[in-house]
Amino acid sequence: MKLSVIIPCYNMELYLQECVDSLLDQNLKPSEYEIIIVNDESKDRTLEIANEYASKYNHVKIINKKNAGVGAARNSGYDRAQGEYIYFMDPDDYLAQNTVPLLLSMMDSNSLDILSFKTKSVFETKYPISDTNLEEVPDNLNVTDGITYIANKKYQNEIWWYIIRRDFIKATGIRFIEGKWMEDAILTAELFCEAKRMAHIDLDVHRYRILPTSAMRNKSREHYNKVIYDNANAAHVYYELMERLPKDHPNAKACLKRLKTRQQSFVFFLLVRLMKSDISVGEIPKMLDGFEKIDAYPLKKFLGPDYHGFSYSFLVFIFNRKPLINPFIKIFRSFYNLFK
Repeated sequence: MKLSVIIPCYNMELYLQECVDSLLDQNLKPSEYEIIIVNDESKDRTLEIANEYASKYNHVKIINKKNAGVGAARNSGYDRAQGEYIYFMDPDDYLAQNTVPLLLSMMDSNSLDILSFKTKSVFETKYPISDTNLEEVPDNLNVTDGITYIANKKYQNEIWWYIIRRDFIKATGIRFIEGKWMEDAILTAELFCEAKRMAHIDLDVHRYRILPTSAMRNKSREHYNKVIYDNANAAHVYYELMERLPKDHPNAKACLKRLKTRQQSFVFFLLVRLMKSDISVGEIPKMLDGFEKIDAYPLKKFLGPDYHGFSYSFLVFIFNRKPLINPFIKIFRSFYNLFK
C-alpha cells in the first residue's frame, strides 16, 4: 500500500464528505491507499457519515475513540497506518483532483523523506481543479536535507502541506504532543530537522478552508487562554530543538535564525492574544522571565523577512519594553471590551 491519509474529526459533519470525496477523486486504485478517519467523540453526525463511507469502500477505515484532542487523534491514526507514505489531513479541507498520484511518484523517484507542496486558502468558492498544469509538473526537484530546507524557505507550521515517508517518521520516534495546541508546529520543525532528503514541488494540491469556528479562532475563554499557555510551551520546546541542532552543519546558522524567529513568533502571538484575554497582567512578568531564560524574549530575532510591517514593528516596540506592556494591555482591554 502506497499511502495512508489520516483525518482527525470532531464535529465535522458539514465538511467531511467533501474532504473524503476529494480523496476518492484521485485516480488511485483502492488497493493503493487507505483513508483513516479518527472520530474524536463527535457529538454530531460525523461518525455516521464516516461509517457510510466505510460501508461502501473497504479502504476507508474508522477509529472511534474518546475525545483527547487532535494530537492524540492523529497519533491513533498514525499507529494504525500501513501505507509507505503518510499524509495528515484536516476534515474541513480538501484536495485538487488527480494531484496525489503525482506526489507519490515524486516521493518514489526522488527517494524523499518529506515532500511539500502548494496550498490555497478558500472560503465558500469551490476549487476542485489544480491551478497547476498537471502535464507540465517538473520531474527534477531540488533535494536537500531538512536543515537546509528550513534555512532557505519560510515554511508553514501546519501538517497538511507535506507528505511523509512512514519509515522515516517511525525511525525518528517523533509523535504529536497530546493535550496541547501547536502540536503540528512542533512536529513540523522536529521532522524537518531530522529529514535527510526533502524537497518542495510547485504543485497546487491542498485547499485550506477558512472557518470562523476553527480551533485557533475559538474565542471561548477556556480555549483562548489554553492556546496562550500552549504557545508558551511551544517556545520552550523550540529551545530544546535548537539546542539539539548540529552546529557543524553548513546551514546551521541560517536554520537557527529561522527557528529562532519562529520561536519568538510564539511569544509575540501569545502577547497579542493576552491583549484580548482575561488573564491577569500580573502573570506577564513571570512569563517573560521564563522566556528570557531561553532567549525567546526580548523579541530581537522576530522582525525580518518572515514577519514585517508597521503593526508588527509597533507591537514589538511595546512588547520589548516591560514597563509599557501592562498599561498598554490595560488600555487596550478597556477599549476592546467596550466595543466588542
